Parts: sequence; C-alpha cells; structure tokens
Amino acid sequence: MSKLDVPYKIYLEESEIPSSWYNVRADMKNKPAPLINPATMKPMTFEEMQPVFCDELIRQELDDTTAYIPIPERILSAYKMYRPSPLTHAVFLEELLGTPAHIFYKFEGNNTSGSHKLNSAMAQAYYAKMQGLKGVTTETGAGQWGTALAMACSFFGLECKVYMVKVSYEQKPFRREVMRTYGASVTPSPSMETNIGRKINAEHPNTTGSLGCAISEAVEAAVSTEGYRYVLGSVLNQVLLHQSVIGLETKKACEKYGIKPDIIIGCAGGGSNLGGLISPFMGEKLRGEADYQFIAVEPASCPSFTRGKFAYDFCDTGKVCPMAKMYTLGHDFIPSANHAGGLRYHGMSSILSQLYHDGMMEARAVEQTSVFEAAEMFARVEGILPAPESSHAIRVAIDEALKCKETGEEKTIILGLTGTGYFDMVAYEKYNNGTMSDYIPTDEDLAKGFATIPNVNL
Repeated sequence: MSKLDVPYKIYLEESEIPSSWYNVRADMKNKPAPLINPATMKPMTFEEMQPVFCDELIRQELDDTTAYIPIPERILSAYKMYRPSPLTHAVFLEELLGTPAHIFYKFEGNNTSGSHKLNSAMAQAYYAKMQGLKGVTTETGAGQWGTALAMACSFFGLECKVYMVKVSYEQKPFRREVMRTYGASVTPSPSMETNIGRKINAEHPNTTGSLGCAISEAVEAAVSTEGYRYVLGSVLNQVLLHQSVIGLETKKACEKYGIKPDIIIGCAGGGSNLGGLISPFMGEKLRGEADYQFIAVEPASCPSFTRGKFAYDFCDTGKVCPMAKMYTLGHDFIPSANHAGGLRYHGMSSILSQLYHDGMMEARAVEQTSVFEAAEMFARVEGILPAPESSHAIRVAIDEALKCKETGEEKTIILGLTGTGYFDMVAYEKYNNGTMSDYIPTDEDLAKGFATIPNVNL
C-alpha cells in the first residue's frame, strides 16, 4: 500500500456512525467469568445489582450472547455532536521515524471532555434518566471520565457526584473545574465524607488515593442516597460494549479505503478504550475470519497484565463491590503517583483478562519517561498534544514502527489516541524540567497487594 492511497484524515459520513454496539462476548468461546457476590460466593443476579446500577445497564452487563445491541436514537443524536471521529494517517510521524510502516490513529479527543469516555457517559446517563433517577455517582482518575459524565449528566438533566483520585485532584485543578462548570460536585478521594473514605485514610495516612478507593466511596454514596445509582467509566462489560463504537468506526474506515491492519494498539488501565478499539477486529479473529496482533500497553508502575495474577478479586479497595475474575495486583494495591492517572487501577476488564489469558492478545509495560518522550515526538509532528494515557499506545506504536525500519517490513499499525493532554501540563512540565522519574514496583511491593487477593476457587 502506497502512503498516497488514502486521505490524511478519514472522515466517515454521519450516516456511518454505528447504529448498534458490538458485544464481543457473543463470539468468545471462553466467556468472561461472572461477577460474584462476596456474601454468597455465587454469580451476581439482576436483583442483587439493582441497588447499585441502572436496570438496563445491568441487562447489558449480564448479556453474553447478543452480538449487536441497538443504540437508542437519543444516544445516537448525542453521539452526532462529536462523532464520527477521524482515523488519521500519521504520515509526518512515519517520515520522522523513517519507517516503511503505515501508522494510523483513531482520535477520540475531539470533544470537550477530551477523550473517548463520552461514548459510555452518554449511554449511562441516558439510561439513568430513562429510569427516572435523580442523579449518579462515580469515580475518576485523570478526570476524563468525570468530565465526560458531568457533560452527559448536564445534557440529560441529572445530578452528578464525582470522587476524584486525590493525586489527580491536586495535579489537575483545571480538569476539576471543567466538571464543576458542567454542574458536577467533585471530592478528592479518599475523603472524610464516607465511612469507607475515613477508614482508608486511617489505614493509609497521607495516601494519594487510587481508583479502587474512589470506586468504594462512589458506591457507598450511591446506595445511601435516594434516587441515585453508581456508574463506572471502565472495566465493566457494559462500558466496553458502549466503547465498541470506536472499533466499529475504525473498521468501517479501513474497509472503505482497503486498509488491512497488522497491529492494533491501545493503552490499558481498566480496558474501556482498548476493548472498544479492538472488539470488532477481535470478533473476526475469534470467528477465524482474520488475524491481527493486539497489544495492550500499561504503565510499568501499575502492571496489571504483565505482572498481575488472574484471579477473583474485589473491584474496589473498600470491598463494597462484587468480585471479578481479572488480572489484578490486589485490591489493596495503591500505585505510585504517576501521571497517567487514568491507568492507575489495580485490575483489568474481565473480558480483556480472559482474552489475554487465552493468548488472543499480548501486553507491554512501559516506563513513564519513555512515554512522555514518545508524546512529545508525536506532538511536534502530528499537531496534537496527547494525553499521558494515550501516549502509552504511541510509545509502543513507535517501537513497532522502528522494528519495521530494521526489518524492512511494511506493516500497518493502528493505535487508539484516546484523548488530549491539555490538562496534563504539570506532567509535561516535570518531563521538560528533567524532574520526572520512573517507578517500577518491586516483587516485594507487589506481594503486599497479592496478599489481599481472596482465595476463591470457582
């Protein structure tokens, strides 16, 4: 394929926005293990989930067989504010690297939330509104999910309560203010306003927090507030379902211009972006119709896939949520205060964990300074300042392109550019000043987290 065969930016027509979400579980021979109730040690039922989640979202969470789920017209109308998103040919990055590889990126940052998170936020807020709820609670790491949910709640007329990981709350005040501008209340987590927050603060004085902590607080707030439910921005089956619009649009663009990807790369924290990007391509692989190399990229400071254990564990630090079978570092593991806040989760999506366990995809862990090196290289030639999370995928895409330079192979690489980094300037400042450091947990550090994983044999 010549570099001139496709436009620099591939825009689909509005009519080509997917009308249904794709549920990769329908094509998985080995289904992801069900969430289990720690009180009964049995799979969670619809009724047991109702006090926490919206009814329709529970149905989507439990549906392992329906391949395509129609997107309600009201959600499609909301999507049209910022979708379809472009698939861009990174010709300037290719030129800089001197590689024969073809690099494309699916850019999800062209909305005020600055990321792909709005795809699920709009859906979850819609279902909450249709159920007649007053508001929702959630957690957020870097703030992209919290921003997206604040926007979606504003759009559908819902109240929104966000618990933001403390280190990100302090490092990213402008992200916090965007949430407040859209009407959300934002609390640094762990806080002193919930029982779980007070307990975590007592056990871990001066903690910088984690997504696991913030989830616990958000769930407690939801179940103790009448007319509220909890919504989550990653990890859950329902979220990966909503995010499949990313991969469906990418696949449509590839088919339109005859692009055959060899490698598909996404950053991985809880799994929403990666799962959404690869789902329709993974479906082809599962059905034996095509083959691709899928690479999940995670921070070396929070290496769930590459150094975690595949086991049932609590989804939150306070142990108020169900247990999920996933690659985990232990629900009590609190990552270092690295700057890729959206990737600071102790576990990984059950769907992606099962696919990884079955050898359908691979994972890489990369250090923070190398991630920011890749981010600045990309920004200087492609004109987009990428989010630190997205830059993990950029790092590995560059590495793979350089391998092609060595071997002369003309591979096609697609990466997920999940969002922009304009609220991450403290991190960029530290990198540019040479004060950013890398942290890789020792085996002893990880052992402390592993010790908290419950012994579940199902």
